[in-house]
Amino acid sequence: MQMQRILVLGGTGFVGQRICARLASRNLALIVPTRRRRNGRDLMLLPAIDVLEADIHDDHALARLVGRADAVINLVGVLHSPPGEPWGPAFDRAHVQLPTRVAAECARQDRRLIHVSALGVNPQSDQLPSAYLRSKAAGEAAIAASGLKAYTIFRPSVIFGPGDSFLNLFATLQRWLPVMALGRANAQFQPVYVGDVAEAVNNVLDNPATWGKTYELAGPEIYSLRELVRLAGEISGHVRPIIALPDGLGALQARLLEKMPGPTLMSMDNFDSMAKPNIATGPMAEVLGMKGTTIGSVAPGYLRAQDARFALERAHARR
Repeated sequence: MQMQRILVLGGTGFVGQRICARLASRNLALIVPTRRRRNGRDLMLLPAIDVLEADIHDDHALARLVGRADAVINLVGVLHSPPGEPWGPAFDRAHVQLPTRVAAECARQDRRLIHVSALGVNPQSDQLPSAYLRSKAAGEAAIAASGLKAYTIFRPSVIFGPGDSFLNLFATLQRWLPVMALGRANAQFQPVYVGDVAEAVNNVLDNPATWGKTYELAGPEIYSLRELVRLAGEISGHVRPIIALPDGLGALQARLLEKMPGPTLMSMDNFDSMAKPNIATGPMAEVLGMKGTTIGSVAPGYLRAQDARFALERAHARR
């Protein structure tokens, strides 16, 4: 069965916008709920996308939205949560309760579900090092136990691409800081390109062979955190000395950063997550139809452009 109407939860975010653009190129009808319609203003420029205000955490609203679609793509996730048992209220709401309710509604209305989780998750393991990973695992387990057959789960590594908060963050910090002090400097990552994530979602959408399956999404290269920070500095033209902090100081740094006002750059839970290598168990599955995009083939295009934009802003400020 070919899916024609797609409900995208979390569609206004970094990954969601790329997935919406890919599916819109197929002339599929997309429904993108958001708390504030202005959050989806960029998506409104694409054809056949209905951006609407709705509370997806409300059962009646969710049921109506699922009823309008042939398939649901759930991209909702958060990186930080206030502490709590067993994993904190924000993680519970986004990573456990929402997938549980979405899967139940898809099962009730016989809808297709694609759920985006995280690399390193293992629903059979209670040894995951962070609340983030444990909550993601609980969400996956709820989907598998829902009775829904037409689901596919993706586990992406950290995602890079234009507009990311990953390499862009490293480049921006090195623009302003004289030195980079890193906790978990040797933590391993296998970053995946946002365009590859979108293509993977597109390629499984209409494929029943992917039902009930879980797929890892990771790029072709493995980096340490230290190497990624250095690479972002080199590409953007702002290389800074890197100091690897011992775990005690790294944990202290994380605790201090999570208490600072403004956007959270690092939390203790993020620090705990990096205790587990964020790398795939093997190459991407053949059914996904791709080999993976390297950082070097994409990042220079947007990290150098970012630096040029800052230079232009500085020039205007001096006038």
